[in-house]
Amino acid sequence: MAISAQDPSTSDPASVTAAIEALSEARARTLALVGGLDEDSLERAHSPLMSPLVWDLAHIAAYEDLWLCHRHGGLALCRPELAAMYDAFETPRAVRGGIPLLGAAQALAYMRQVRERSTQVLLASGLGDSSALELVRRHELQHTETMRQTMAIAGLLADGEGVLEAMRGEQGWVAVPAGPFEMGAPATGFAYDNERPAHMRHTGAFHIARLPVSNASWLAFCAEGGYERRELWSQEGLAWLTQNDIAAHPLIARADPLAPVCHINWFEAEAFARAAGARLPSEPEWEKAARSEPPLLQSLGAVWEWTASEFSGYEGFAAYPYREYSEVFFDRGYRVLRGGSWASSETVATRTFRNWDLPQRRQIFAGLRLARDA
Repeated sequence: MAISAQDPSTSDPASVTAAIEALSEARARTLALVGGLDEDSLERAHSPLMSPLVWDLAHIAAYEDLWLCHRHGGLALCRPELAAMYDAFETPRAVRGGIPLLGAAQALAYMRQVRERSTQVLLASGLGDSSALELVRRHELQHTETMRQTMAIAGLLADGEGVLEAMRGEQGWVAVPAGPFEMGAPATGFAYDNERPAHMRHTGAFHIARLPVSNASWLAFCAEGGYERRELWSQEGLAWLTQNDIAAHPLIARADPLAPVCHINWFEAEAFARAAGARLPSEPEWEKAARSEPPLLQSLGAVWEWTASEFSGYEGFAAYPYREYSEVFFDRGYRVLRGGSWASSETVATRTFRNWDLPQRRQIFAGLRLARDA
């Protein structure tokens, strides 16, 4: 993950205390998420697309140990023999369910052990520029969403989680005039490398939907033959559709008709937009509308929203602190999602935050918002 090294150094006791509390709040979210699950639920591989939940827990600990204890605090790794197993690139998702991971009790003990070390590091060394702290905190917050994706597949979510409410607000379109705007995160404060540098972008005039697409609209698309009408689908989307014998995600028919549709992949979103005589917004269009002074977009943060744009670096991009957070995914067919979902932390899902995934992925909590030319 990329961080900013430009913040002023903070080592006063009040700042350190606040930082430790922020880490504790993130940990409380993680532990509350898994607290009601038995060992089998935590240790089983529920899907080849996702990690066993216990891998995520130990990975959170290994990441914290690497960045806060080792690289920020100068300590040797707590469990160096675990470094490769809990490195996301050394041990990809496809193999995590078939290797001897730490058990649930061991992973939780590892988390506690590392947290004791990182707390002592912060008390002794301060925050530095606070980038390592924010990197670790936001990483854990992001993993609570990833774990919820696994839990949704396995039917392990708590009652009421993931049940989206009916959207309130004005429907229809809002006009966005042509012109420039500043895109990306400012140079100061925490941001990921793919959000920088801030730069001026120009869009033509366009319209964007005030609300995301609803379940009712998606079911109408299905009833009108949306999954059978070949002309709506790109060549790649049609290949995915036919090879996997796909229909609408089963949760859509059981959801509130007026809630945002969820578990939609990019191929499906593109086909729906084409059927509606519209399109997906480009990433600059989405950010311009989301960051406007008068609120233009309603029901933001219920579902991630697919954009038309392929994930790539902004001009002047610099990988920081390591290439594997963003750069290795650039220009390889990943599509950008914006806005956050019901499972996202508001700390993470800012208006400049860029999420990305492959166009065939449906396990993420993603929907869509339509756009059209003016």
